[in-house]
Amino acid sequence: MNSSIFFQLGLFLVVLFILAIPLGSYIAGVMSDGECQAKRWFGPVERFIYRISGVDQQAEMGWKTYAYAVILFSFLGCLVVYALQRLQGFLPLNPQAMAAISPDSSFNTAVSFVTNTNWQGYTGEAAMSYLTQMLALTVQNFVSAATGVAVLVALIRGFTRHNAQTVGNFWVDLTRSTFYILIPLSLIVAVLLMGQGVIQNFDSYRTVYLTEELTYTQPKVDAAGAPVLDKAGQPVTETLTTKEQTLPMGPVASQEAIKMLGVNGGGFFNANSAHPYENPTPLSNFIEILSIFLLPAALCFTFGKMVGDKRQGYAVIAAMTLMFVVMAYLANAAELQGNPVLNGMGIDQSPQMSMANTAQAGANMEGKETRFGITASSIFATVTTAASCGAVNSMHDSFTALGGMVPLWMMQLGEVVFGGVGSGLYGMLIFAILAVFIAGLMIGRTPEYLGKKIEAFDMKMVSISILVGPKLVLIGTAAAVLLAEGKAGILNPGAHGFTEILYAFSSAVNNNGSAFAGLSANTPFYNIMLAIAMWFGRFLVIVPVLAIAGSLARKKRLATTSGSLPTHGPLFVVLLIGCVVIVGALTYIPALALGPVIEHLSFNVAH
Repeated sequence: MNSSIFFQLGLFLVVLFILAIPLGSYIAGVMSDGECQAKRWFGPVERFIYRISGVDQQAEMGWKTYAYAVILFSFLGCLVVYALQRLQGFLPLNPQAMAAISPDSSFNTAVSFVTNTNWQGYTGEAAMSYLTQMLALTVQNFVSAATGVAVLVALIRGFTRHNAQTVGNFWVDLTRSTFYILIPLSLIVAVLLMGQGVIQNFDSYRTVYLTEELTYTQPKVDAAGAPVLDKAGQPVTETLTTKEQTLPMGPVASQEAIKMLGVNGGGFFNANSAHPYENPTPLSNFIEILSIFLLPAALCFTFGKMVGDKRQGYAVIAAMTLMFVVMAYLANAAELQGNPVLNGMGIDQSPQMSMANTAQAGANMEGKETRFGITASSIFATVTTAASCGAVNSMHDSFTALGGMVPLWMMQLGEVVFGGVGSGLYGMLIFAILAVFIAGLMIGRTPEYLGKKIEAFDMKMVSISILVGPKLVLIGTAAAVLLAEGKAGILNPGAHGFTEILYAFSSAVNNNGSAFAGLSANTPFYNIMLAIAMWFGRFLVIVPVLAIAGSLARKKRLATTSGSLPTHGPLFVVLLIGCVVIVGALTYIPALALGPVIEHLSFNVAH
């Protein structure tokens, strides 16, 4: 095993926690009702925003009103993003004269960015104008992430309040998340990325001439973007030759910063963070993966501080970290092992070949950038799917069967291993409630969490929020493999093609946005199906979470006794991990067996 994985993971986690602990305290200060230094400095600006928006800062909402505000705001955001795409041909900041996006693609993209998924069925540099990239996509990168923070804070208030009918004011929480947290951090990260070479301009695209002709082969697609198949049902390819290359320009660093910090993932370029204009150096790569985990990690410390017991936050982040480290190790091990079929067909298997060269020849570098290598690519893939980010610096479709299963299963766990900004932690707290419920059943005691009794209504909401995701993933995947419109997008036959569909729906429902990319998904069928999956995957979790927040806020806070289950020690961490892993395993093992598992076994049989 390459020891580089231990060094890189150790360095990453040390720097992450050094930054996340003070940031968590800062977030607790700005999101609470009390005063803090940032509010004293910028309070007049915040109050001005409320005044021009017609928001009463002191008026709080019950959970139903809060949920209504979240859904209304998101729906209006969808309309704005859809309209900007459809009208971009008539709008300014469009130096390449990009035409309007098709209705189904516009619908998919609008839902995608509003739900913090950032699934992209289009090629960013060839489809979106600068105005659309900034005013539609980048704005939603901010406010969709801020919405997740707002819902989390409402849930935390449910734990901290008693005999209360309200959980806060969504408009205030949204404003503070954006103004005090996301904007300042994005400015800092954007400057750091520009220092590494990430571009930031409004120039027209530049055409350069190649020193020699380039001939390449690509799948042929029809007007709808679906692959053209021959009489045998195989994809038709076309061979092209070019003497020039177009270099896209644009305001990339500003979008890159919030795409990572907001755990959004939508890239300015189709190649995402594998593109040298988005992620040019190993240091920029480190900054980007650090940015992905920064806020989800910090919010765990925020949680501990706001509930008055920092150990609660430590327990949650310990569970997240342990699962992440194990999965990153497994992904790296699978990629270093490589494809067993190709390893058996090595170019040079002579006795004179050194052991070092043999290991290098056997590792899987397909689809990875040489400036990052296997370990950094494996860590990035695990980070981006542990968090609901979806940014990629390598082609997940080119991972080995088991290596690709790691990011797939990370999403299927519900995006709770760090997860999205706010959404990861409130998802993990749902599992924490499930864990204390199971523990209560074991000892015959009414379950409690943070002094609040967990009752029938709470468990119904927990069940909905946990089960809705798997239902959407499995039903959507089944429909796609049964219908001709779904099967038409598959470029790779067999188990791998099935995995591509399973990955797409897992990514959409869990609001991740990454893709195996071997699936031609920019078709009316997939644009509509995945948009539906994204919308309900987001809001059929948020509404039950807010219902739990309202239920908990109305309850009295119970005193801790000798019979109370400690929820801050190693035993609870193990119980919490067990709940997450067992639910994920029981739900998805049959589907995984039909995809990456059988693909891996077939390779070994062939070998």
